[in-house]
Amino acid sequence: MPSRRHTLKALIATFAAGAVPAVAHADTWPAKPIRMIVPFPPGSSPDLIARIVTEKLATVLGQPVVVENRPGAGGNIGTGMVAKAAPDGYTLLFTINGPLVTAPSLYRHLSYDPMKQLAPVTLVATSPNVLVIDARLPVHTLREFVALAKSKPGALNYGSVGNGSAAHLAMEQLKAMAGIDLQHVPYPGFPQITTAIVGGQVQAGFMVPAIAMPMVNAGKLRILAVTTTGRTSLLPSVPTVAESGYPGFEAISWQAILAPAGTPAPVVDRLYRELVRIIGSDDIREKMRTQYFVPAGTAPASLRETMVSEKARWDKVIRAAGVQPEG
Repeated sequence: MPSRRHTLKALIATFAAGAVPAVAHADTWPAKPIRMIVPFPPGSSPDLIARIVTEKLATVLGQPVVVENRPGAGGNIGTGMVAKAAPDGYTLLFTINGPLVTAPSLYRHLSYDPMKQLAPVTLVATSPNVLVIDARLPVHTLREFVALAKSKPGALNYGSVGNGSAAHLAMEQLKAMAGIDLQHVPYPGFPQITTAIVGGQVQAGFMVPAIAMPMVNAGKLRILAVTTTGRTSLLPSVPTVAESGYPGFEAISWQAILAPAGTPAPVVDRLYRELVRIIGSDDIREKMRTQYFVPAGTAPASLRETMVSEKARWDKVIRAAGVQPEG
């Protein structure tokens, strides 16, 4: 029977042997192309921002960073892929807030746990949502829109990209705060919502400015408010929902990069440092602003805190609105 001292030496040797590959991996990473999974379709906002960032990331890392679109289930399919991928630094996730903070409360059988199976790298960018209406409606402010809705309970419709989507939850939050009754009409995507508002099938909806502005500039849609807590430099003349009579209202969209949990800390740290430099560069900041996004670049711990606080806040909205989880 081996002595306790012999056993201890064997355990130390085993641990050391296992630790060497991790250190060596971190020192030599990246040694091959990296996959950046975007769980949304080509041409979507996260896809556009991901391609802006990864082009420069590939240059600084000296390896290709290949964007792979894996859409489906509101971003859950691609997010689940990364959550279950090998934690070797060669599979990363570029996603929006939904699959990270609201999906756990909206799906009974979610295939991943974002808090346990994903390692935050950095918050890339944020964007306000804007409340838009059919420009033919005889209202020009949020207060006027609320008054119109109260005069016709249940007669006005709003569009979203599905049950539990950011657009759906933002409007449910406004409905509760304003005491109005609007009917929810889900659509496959924002192009269909835009067409429905312009066509008069629905009267309002929340969406990101990059989608709304072409029709706003064409006079087909009218912006009533932005969803940030204070006015945004992206649309400085547009009042916030909060200042329009509903203090505390906030519903921003954000995009982040994460890795599978267990990815070596030196790899995550290098990714974070390189991405902060990229996000802070003048050309990338300008490209993001043309898409109505505000560059961020926060530390991994800060992104983790954002995920936790956002989940708690939206869980309250989901419960108050009575949104039922899907199977």
